[in-house]
Amino acid sequence: MPDDTILYVCTTCRAADDAPDGPRGGARLLDALRAELDLRPDAALRIEPVECLSVCKRPCTVAVASADRWTYIYGDLDPVASARTILDGLERYAGTPDGIVPWRERPEAFRKGVVARIPRFPQPKRAEGFPS
Repeated sequence: MPDDTILYVCTTCRAADDAPDGPRGGARLLDALRAELDLRPDAALRIEPVECLSVCKRPCTVAVASADRWTYIYGDLDPVASARTILDGLERYAGTPDGIVPWRERPEAFRKGVVARIPRFPQPKRAEGFPS
């Protein structure tokens, strides 16, 4: 994976099976992702917890971003069982020049769970007559 790939994990997502006094699904997903990432020492992925991705109706939710690539937000993820699927999907994402993985090559959880695809941030325009 590119060194600048970041996976944001919503830690406040509440899964349907969350116990009222136990950890939320998003926090459990974060733990599962970190455990799975430990099994992949060559993966250059940064996982960042965030308090809310504002996709409360589709928990558990993650966002993947990387410089010069499209950003994706995925929801409806199982807080424990989807960690391997997410990391496998991110390997496919990293294998593209722009972050767009062909539809049929995406894990099913990504095909069904996509919430948004956000264009890459535009490069600043250079003023005419100035060197680039």
